[in-house]
Amino acid sequence: MAIHCSRTCLQYLIHLAHDNVNFRLPEIRALLSLRGKPFDPGENFKEKSPFWRLNGLSEEDVNSIMARTVCAKSAFELWGHGRTHIELRTSLLKYPTENMSPFLQKDSTYKINVYTFNKTLEFEDRIKKIDAMEYLSFEGRVNLRNPKHIFCLLEDYGTDPNDIPDEPLYIYFGRWIADGQRELIRSHSVKNRHFIGNTSMDAGLSFIMANHARVKAYDLVYDPFVGTGSLLVACSHFGAYVCGTDIDYNTIHGIGKASRKNQKWRGPDENIRANLRQYGSEKLYVDVLVSDASKPIWRDGVLFDAIITDPPYGIRESTRRTGSQKDSVNSVKPSEDYVGDSHVPVSMAYHLSDIFTDLLNFSAHHLVIGGRLVYWLPIYRPEYCEEMVPLNACLRLVSNCEQTLSSHTSRRLITMEKIKEPEETDALAHLSDPHFSPYQGHNAFREKYFSGISKRTLTGKEETNKMATNGGE
Repeated sequence: MAIHCSRTCLQYLIHLAHDNVNFRLPEIRALLSLRGKPFDPGENFKEKSPFWRLNGLSEEDVNSIMARTVCAKSAFELWGHGRTHIELRTSLLKYPTENMSPFLQKDSTYKINVYTFNKTLEFEDRIKKIDAMEYLSFEGRVNLRNPKHIFCLLEDYGTDPNDIPDEPLYIYFGRWIADGQRELIRSHSVKNRHFIGNTSMDAGLSFIMANHARVKAYDLVYDPFVGTGSLLVACSHFGAYVCGTDIDYNTIHGIGKASRKNQKWRGPDENIRANLRQYGSEKLYVDVLVSDASKPIWRDGVLFDAIITDPPYGIRESTRRTGSQKDSVNSVKPSEDYVGDSHVPVSMAYHLSDIFTDLLNFSAHHLVIGGRLVYWLPIYRPEYCEEMVPLNACLRLVSNCEQTLSSHTSRRLITMEKIKEPEETDALAHLSDPHFSPYQGHNAFREKYFSGISKRTLTGKEETNKMATNGGE
């Protein structure tokens, strides 16, 4: 520890994965804010680049990020960089000797790896690049299996796979510090999950949502549209206590038709608790309840450190709420496989605009100050504008990231942070300020979604007929 305290002018390099690109910056910002550190990339920062240089951090800060991130592959203490190997050499020779020397001692072991982005190098070419760095005064022994220190030469060949340059656009060299948590995407894959449904959230996105929400140990996290509990699984991995509600009786109780291929009915042990047990976090499971999100069951006051959810869009899962017999004109019959009690409450359509208004209002009342709401907002892309994102006077918009679903639809991951407690004047502000008015266009998302599919299908048929008319040309 004393070695690191005496070292100065440190800069760190983050090597990012090139999937979920839009979610990377908010994730890293959120993880840094957990330690009270700003995101400081310095000059010439490019958000889409696979390599980010960060200033003003300690090695402990970097390790804390890598212990949680699923968007970053690895982190390095940056020793030198440049557009060419000549510039790299000049940069490395200028790096403070006192920062290098603790890792170049005779009694140490090391190895050098070569990483390339957007290009594959032959083994011989990698060896040549390593040999060309003989100007660095490594005095220790090479140990390829279990070295004490690992160094990496990283070359960036751009992001266009159809236009790969002969020489790298930029080169970095540094000491490896830690890897990210990309392995969680595989180990928590929904394919291997004990209990799944039609809309179970992808493991990678679940962990991204938990990171955007800054979920940490001993937090209490709530999902009002809990489904099969994928988001609870991710949050419990970071040590949070988790709970949720859902209007679907069958899903909450793990009964009815199965979503898994070649399985007709769910087994008696398929439930959310079993999912957490599968990953060793059952002790963090509070409970889940059958409940209507439009009629909260919770007592007044702050309850949750984070609210993370994926509301139904009306595509694979219907948007429903409970009603009364007098509203039965617009009611929805329960599904054929419903196996609850003989009394079935009337089920009504729950418009998306109402879902989001209720969700933000609930979060404003029940989140702690500084607590975060993270949720998905479905969007019809040709009509999207920022005014469509729901707002609340008590919640500050932190980030808005798009995941494209098709040529005409996407969903946006919205992260908001509670900045104040609700006041009576906030209700008046919602009435007078159009920014706080529910955007009714969300209610037609289902029709626009299937309209787009119909148009593509029709276009495909027209092209087929045209090809037949023209002899298949």
